[in-house]
Amino acid sequence: MDHQRRIRTTGRASVGVRIFSVFNYIFVTLIALTCLLPMVNLLAISFSSSSAVSTGQVSFWPVDFTLESYSFMAGKPEFFASMKISVLRILLAVPLSMIVSVLAAYPLSRQNHEFGARKYYVWIFIVPMMFYGGLIPSYMVVRNTGLIDSIWALVLPCSINVFNIILLMNFFRSIPKELEEAAAVDGAGHFRILLQVVLPVSTPVLATVLLFFIVNHWNSWFDGLIYMNSPSKYPLQTYLQTQVVNRALMALEAMRDIRRMGNISDRTGKAAQIFLAAVPVLAVYPFLQKYFTTGIVMGSVKG
Repeated sequence: MDHQRRIRTTGRASVGVRIFSVFNYIFVTLIALTCLLPMVNLLAISFSSSSAVSTGQVSFWPVDFTLESYSFMAGKPEFFASMKISVLRILLAVPLSMIVSVLAAYPLSRQNHEFGARKYYVWIFIVPMMFYGGLIPSYMVVRNTGLIDSIWALVLPCSINVFNIILLMNFFRSIPKELEEAAAVDGAGHFRILLQVVLPVSTPVLATVLLFFIVNHWNSWFDGLIYMNSPSKYPLQTYLQTQVVNRALMALEAMRDIRRMGNISDRTGKAAQIFLAAVPVLAVYPFLQKYFTTGIVMGSVKG
């Protein structure tokens, strides 16, 4: 009798799990569509004529397909100049940020008896994370160090991100101590343990933090606006922001070509800008996505 009751209970549990799974998949699908459909609509707008967009004919498929908005934006030399600056920023800032973050996270991941000053350094990182000094002091530091109108003004101030350091620190603390102890017995020092033991097994969190740094530097526009005196030195996002704000300038340039007047509008131009700026990150994300969940979960749980 007890055996039969257990079977019935197990059957009811399995049915409940199945029902939960179905509703879970439906819910997640609806959330995904909520995030995806607006982007699909913007993509369709960017490939449609201004008349079709203004009359509300465009939903999720282009109407009167045209590439004029993209050619208008990408055909300007300023666009490619700002693109080069953003790429240079990524090439300089991301490796520097990764190196600094790893070198900060590893000692903070040690126990108090291994690193006696650990708790003081933790406060040094946590307090600035909670209390921001303000825009004016940040600008004064950049100006007084001679970085204004330099690519390093976009690289050095953002080289440390406390949230990413915490992710790395917690992941490093979750690594079995036996691996490090075995290396220490063989005579390895801290740098060798870090390079040959810790980092090789930390691929998920390293890929996650790498993606965070790439997205943060690529999407940042405000620092370019305040630290760069010359528009020719703007990174891509700052350049696109000025184009969105200066709508009249875009309309004036479009009027130079009569054929473009019927195909380009403020909405189609902005939609094209969004996708031109998002393509590089979208191209990188699939290669790092498989590590994303593991890196976030393992790095956010206190070890």
